[in-house]
Amino acid sequence: MEQVTIRKAELKDLDTLLVFEQGVISAERPFDPTLKTNTHYYDIEKMITADHIELLVAELDNKLIGSGYARIEEAKPYLQHTQHAYLGFMYVVPQHRGKGINKMIMDALAAWSASQNITGLRLDVYHANESAIKAYEKTGFAKHMIAMRKGLK
Repeated sequence: MEQVTIRKAELKDLDTLLVFEQGVISAERPFDPTLKTNTHYYDIEKMITADHIELLVAELDNKLIGSGYARIEEAKPYLQHTQHAYLGFMYVVPQHRGKGINKMIMDALAAWSASQNITGLRLDVYHANESAIKAYEKTGFAKHMIAMRKGLK
């Protein structure tokens, strides 16, 4: 495989990361009819500069091909741990999927989280997004809880 580099995102990456964000939203829209059109999930510029967030990109031949972040969050007071890292913005451009790039990003995020004395990772995935679930299970995640919703209209 060609040499993929995982590195911390920089402000110069913002335009590409905004495109990646729309890729994430487009991929998730079929699983959630409540998503707005023309929306954003993230304040990417703040994520790049925040101390409690590690936003990483995968780069190949000077082009960004993937992204992901770990954000340190306070745990619910009834849990044994006080903090965990929440993973999100997991995206790989379509032509590079299936090459282990998502795993490379997640491994680097896990290493960063461990360096911050975090002992657990969490993420959300739509229950019907089987390909994402399989990708996360390959990296050691296990299904934990199902969130449910009911529309009233």
